[in-house]
Amino acid sequence: MNFSDSLRGTDLSGTVNANIVSPKIANTVSPSTLAPCTRAPKIATHGSGSFPDMQQKNMMVHRNMWRIRAQRYLPTTITILILIGAWEIWVRLGHVPPALLSAPSDVAVAIVQTWPTLGAASAITALEGMIGFLIAIVCGVLLGIGLYISRIIQRSVFPLIYAAQTMPLISIAPLFLIWFGFTMAGKIAIVAIFALFPIAVQTLRGLKAVPQFYSDVALTSGATPAWTLWHVKLRVAARQIFGGIRISAAYVFATAATAEYLGARAGLG
Repeated sequence: MNFSDSLRGTDLSGTVNANIVSPKIANTVSPSTLAPCTRAPKIATHGSGSFPDMQQKNMMVHRNMWRIRAQRYLPTTITILILIGAWEIWVRLGHVPPALLSAPSDVAVAIVQTWPTLGAASAITALEGMIGFLIAIVCGVLLGIGLYISRIIQRSVFPLIYAAQTMPLISIAPLFLIWFGFTMAGKIAIVAIFALFPIAVQTLRGLKAVPQFYSDVALTSGATPAWTLWHVKLRVAARQIFGGIRISAAYVFATAATAEYLGARAGLG
C-alpha cells in the first residue's frame, strides 16, 4: 500500500473511514478507533473556575486580618476590662470614700455631666500639645541633622539639650510664665522643649547608623553630599527617627496638662 492508498482511508476531517480501509489495516484497528471523533476538545476559557477560588482566598484573607487584629488588640482590651472591673469591685465592696478614690462608673457619670466644660478644656490642651509636638518634630529633626553634620554643634549644643531634658518641669515652668504669661505660647514652648530631645537624639543615632556604602554608591553615581544626606541617609534613618517621635508623643499631652496646672487660664490643668 502506497501513500495515496493510505490517504484514501482518511477523510478531510481526520476521521478514519471504515469502508475504504484496507483489510490488513482494518484487522489491526479497533472499532473505537474507526468511530468518528465527535467529542469536541475542552477549551480552557479565561477566568473559568477562578471566581470561587478568588472568593475563597478573599475570605481567608479577611479571616487572617481579623485574627491578626484580635491577637494584637484583644489581650490589651481584656486587661483593661479586668483592671476596670477589679477597680469597681474593690471600691464598691471596700466602701472606699469617693474623696479618696471614685469608682469607674462614677467617673463616667461625671464625665457625661461635665462634658461641655470638660470638652472645651480638653480641646485647648490637645491644641497646645499638637502644636508643640509639631514644632518639636521639625526642630528635632533639623537639630539632629545639625548635630550629625557639625562636631562643633554637637559638642556645644548637645550638653545643653541633655541638661534641659533632665531638669524637672516644675522648676523651669515659672520662667515660661514670666516670659509668656498665662497664654498658650508658654505651654506650647514647654511641650516643644521637652519633646525635642528624644527626636533629636534618635535622628542623630539613626544617621550615624547608616552604613557607609550607601553614601559611597550615591557619591560614586554623581550625587552631591547634600543630596545624599536628604535622599539617602534620612530615608535609611527614618525608622529610628519615627521611634523618637513615638517616644515624644507618649508624654506630650501630660506635659501640656502639667504646664497648665502651674499657671493657665484654660485647659485641663
